[in-house]
Amino acid sequence: MTTNKSTKKVLGRGLDAILSSPDTDITSKDISGDYVAGAIAELDVDKIDANPFQPRTDFDKLSLQELTESIKTQGVIQPVTVRKMGRGHFQLIAGERRLRASILAGLTSVPAFIRVANDEQMLEMALIENIHRQNLNAIEVAISYKRLIDECALTQEKLSEKVGKNRTTITNFLRLLKLPPEIQIALRDGTISMGHARALLSIGQEGSQLRLLKLILDEGMSVRQVEQMVRNMNSPASSKKKRKTPALPEKYKKISSELSHHLDTKVSLRRSNSGAGSIVISFKDDEGLARVVSILEKK
Repeated sequence: MTTNKSTKKVLGRGLDAILSSPDTDITSKDISGDYVAGAIAELDVDKIDANPFQPRTDFDKLSLQELTESIKTQGVIQPVTVRKMGRGHFQLIAGERRLRASILAGLTSVPAFIRVANDEQMLEMALIENIHRQNLNAIEVAISYKRLIDECALTQEKLSEKVGKNRTTITNFLRLLKLPPEIQIALRDGTISMGHARALLSIGQEGSQLRLLKLILDEGMSVRQVEQMVRNMNSPASSKKKRKTPALPEKYKKISSELSHHLDTKVSLRRSNSGAGSIVISFKDDEGLARVVSILEKK
């Protein structure tokens, strides 16, 4: 059986590389009658254990029900992927939605690819399979990326290659985990968007982030509105009012005017409320400076 190339491409480079095997479509059993790695088999659903590396924690009920109805009508079109464990049991690698829907549809067995995979490959395959088939929420993606980095000792560059995502994209997801739990929950539940969360990251102070989160939820603020508010909050002009220069009393204005006339150049006089101040005499060039000095010396 030949694998469709266009189908393999949408799975992502990481998953494609892991699943590629010359034994992909060979159904076989060993001398004991057990299925061996590389086989496609019809497995009892009660012999398939959950994937401990599954990055998805929430499954949309409506979407799951639609898949269930499809399976009732057409069966399981695409096999799930499992790895062989001991005592006739298998562990799910990819396809949890299909497995759940199959059980809801009343099936007692499902078609499955049997693979050999270590823990790093299990997590990678589960993550990529979900990203390309049923989008995870942003927090689930961020947690999955962090697990790959921490548990599989990957750099961001290596992770970028494995999941086929730009490094900047991965960094932006990882930064979400620095937000307070309340904001992460709002993002996970869809009450705020990734754009809102990224704007909140720019504030820095947790108290300010939470106060702005409340405003977003109470007033239904758009991402653009939040970004503008954050810019205002981060601007020094928004936190400190410019000090107004005290108005110059009339008698000092007269002094400034007389000096300007006498020196034949602009003279500025500044004075604070306490009486301290300065006189600034302007000149255009060295000749102008010499002329001013000469006038002052005569006095």
